[in-house]
Amino acid sequence: MAQRENRRDRRDRDENPEFADRLVAINRVSKTVKGGKRFGFAALVVVGDQRGRVGFGKGKAKEVPEAIRKATEQAKRNLIRVPLRDGRTLHHDMEGRHGAGKVVMRTAPEGTGIIAGGPMRAVFEMLGIKDVVAKSLGSQNPYNMIRATLDGLKKQSSPRMVAQRRGKKVAEILRKPETEAAAQPAEA
Repeated sequence: MAQRENRRDRRDRDENPEFADRLVAINRVSKTVKGGKRFGFAALVVVGDQRGRVGFGKGKAKEVPEAIRKATEQAKRNLIRVPLRDGRTLHHDMEGRHGAGKVVMRTAPEGTGIIAGGPMRAVFEMLGIKDVVAKSLGSQNPYNMIRATLDGLKKQSSPRMVAQRRGKKVAEILRKPETEAAAQPAEA
């Protein structure tokens, strides 16, 4: 009995539209067989809750909707959490790499918007970032671009995470270093 209720809860959670998804790329592939060609489709989807969680998935099937469904399910299983500053931008600049793909991401002041290329833009929108400047260097392949973007986002750390790792308080981490002249009293 408890098992049925558990399954029902899980099903309700899956139907809950807490995640937004964005189709990044669809690729038609063909296989030549004796009677002609058989077509299949590969889909690349980015999924996120627009509050700091994002993931991507790829799916292959004979029909487009089935490929998209498979990609969306895989993306939901591969979510990562990224700390955001003020819920709108990154904490610090960084770069990510995957294969020949390299991306550079920089924080931006409020009102800048998302300045990024196609696949990277999808990742930032699903993540919930409002202000960021990003540039893709190297590979134009959307798969590698998304993987490089997620690689960089995994390196993102908030002041709270740094303070915890170093055994200090957040205020100590964020405090501006005083100049030596101000730190030492003047000798008279």
